[in-house]
Amino acid sequence: MSSERVTEALDGFGIAYTVTRHGRVGSLAEAAAARGVAPHELVKTIVVRRGDDDFLFVLVPGDRTISWPRLRALLGVSRMSMPDAAVAKDVTGYERGTITPFGSARAWPVVADERISGTISLGGGDHGVGVTVDAADALRVLGATVADVTDPEAPR
Repeated sequence: MSSERVTEALDGFGIAYTVTRHGRVGSLAEAAAARGVAPHELVKTIVVRRGDDDFLFVLVPGDRTISWPRLRALLGVSRMSMPDAAVAKDVTGYERGTITPFGSARAWPVVADERISGTISLGGGDHGVGVTVDAADALRVLGATVADVTDPEAPR
């Protein structure tokens, strides 16, 4: 199971975590409720491609979305894209909806939105699995660059 890679990585970093296992969910609100956190505490891990074999993880609060202009400015690049599901799995070892920087196939750089704080829940490597950690601990061990890189999610 991919979730074992996640917990092995967390154990290796020596930070406290809790694993939550729940059934498949159909929305961010359902996932947050299943994990016992508020929607902004459920942190999405987005894989972004900067170039050939050059990716990074962007950690985004659940109620927000990437601000592409601010992310490009932070990284000093003019173009970025989100890889398709097959490429994302190839470069992380995780399927979309389960992706986390912990235990990834490669240790890509991490950019985290500055609003991420307190207790957060990240993907746990498998569908229906989340890991809850202290944001400060997670960002520290990941060596995350913390910056204002998101906008509020547009109403649907």
